[in-house]
Amino acid sequence: MRTICLYFEIHQIIHLKRYRFFDIGIDHYYYDDYANETSINDVAERSYIPALNTLIEMVKNSGGAFKVAFSISGVALEQLEIYAPAVIDLLHQLNDTGCCEFLAEPYSHGLSSLANEDCFKEEVMRQSAKMKQMFGKAPKVFRNSSLIYNDEIGAMVAALGFKGMLTEGAKHVLGWKSPHYVYHCSMNPNLKLLLRDFKLSDDISLRFSNSEWNEYPLFADKYINWIDALPQEEQVINIFMELSALGMAQPLSSNILEFLKALPYCAKEKGITFSTPTEIVTKLKSVSQLDVPYPMSWVDEERDTSCWLGNVMQREAFNKLYSVAERVHLCDDRRIKQDWDYLQASNNFRFMTTKQSGVGLNRGIYESPFDAFTNYMNILGDFIKRVDSLYPVDIDNEELNALLTTIQNQGTEIEELHKELAKAQTKLEKIKAAEKKEGKATAKSAAEKTAKAKASAKKPAAKKTTKKAAE
Repeated sequence: MRTICLYFEIHQIIHLKRYRFFDIGIDHYYYDDYANETSINDVAERSYIPALNTLIEMVKNSGGAFKVAFSISGVALEQLEIYAPAVIDLLHQLNDTGCCEFLAEPYSHGLSSLANEDCFKEEVMRQSAKMKQMFGKAPKVFRNSSLIYNDEIGAMVAALGFKGMLTEGAKHVLGWKSPHYVYHCSMNPNLKLLLRDFKLSDDISLRFSNSEWNEYPLFADKYINWIDALPQEEQVINIFMELSALGMAQPLSSNILEFLKALPYCAKEKGITFSTPTEIVTKLKSVSQLDVPYPMSWVDEERDTSCWLGNVMQREAFNKLYSVAERVHLCDDRRIKQDWDYLQASNNFRFMTTKQSGVGLNRGIYESPFDAFTNYMNILGDFIKRVDSLYPVDIDNEELNALLTTIQNQGTEIEELHKELAKAQTKLEKIKAAEKKEGKATAKSAAEKTAKAKASAKKPAAKKTTKKAAE
């Protein structure tokens, strides 16, 4: 039976403030709180809240036949918890239906998978733990930031225990193959891959309200007919997009939510179902491995990483950031850790792109890619100074790691000695208590013997008195 896998991403940009060169070493707060609050409230009201209410209604009206998947970056969750808790409540309601699956992704929505394996693993597991804490289930399927994938990344994800991963059905990778099958990682066959159908996905997220599009207006029955017309052996249709497409990229006035509501009814008429990623990777077998030697993503026509790392400025900023990755990974300063998450977010590098793409790019406070680069590097300069202040600058990462490992081992040994001492003290107290109890018992026994002896001594004297009285 043919099935649709519908997935939405939730990520929120952390807006950086204007930061001058002269602020380095003085001002350690890098964010525009007003812009962050305004932007997330705007997207929540115009997109997230109406879209989530619609999805909950679709699940209920379909009797549980409609299913959907989400991934939420850790930084987006932090912003939603602070500024838009109503969105969190709706996500819980959707989770309670049992028809929604939450996936794992990098906490920062960053590019650590391309730079540092330890940092990548740490933030993936941290986001997974957050998902389990919030929604009660540990994610079994992973999606990387912007669906970035290659063979090495697939191997890392498989090593973390995930059963499946979402990525792009890029033409330059698939060639003549179709994205409508389940594939597996070439370096670890245990990791199954679900590939995005970029045409069907972009028809909704990019083209739906475009009156110049030759398929405009798009209705649900037409859309389902396209899926039904695919070859019968093509069983999995993966439609992946950002949730903000519903209401932001495609305004609510375009009737995008009414289109979405009609999909389950039209699909049911054609015998087409909806499934979560875990259901698909569990039930269906892989048809073949997918060889991806170079990273691909779902961004721009090239479907690669050039929108983040395509020019000299971006690569300089990227390399500078990850030059302190090991030190940040080793430290336990909460402010440093939080700034690290926010500075890793891929949007920071996206603002520096000099590429011309068909999709409009809102650079926010920045007038140009060079402006974005200058502001980011000023902030990064201060951040690196703070990291360096935690550890001696003249010690390289390997020496520092060895030193911290020694300190950690010594701390563990001291902790073990404290535990042994506590056990010994407990044992000693028990012995003392037993001795005290035994001493009391001995004293009591001696007292009883003395009392008996006195009683025995008094009895003969009593008899003599009685005899004299008789005489």
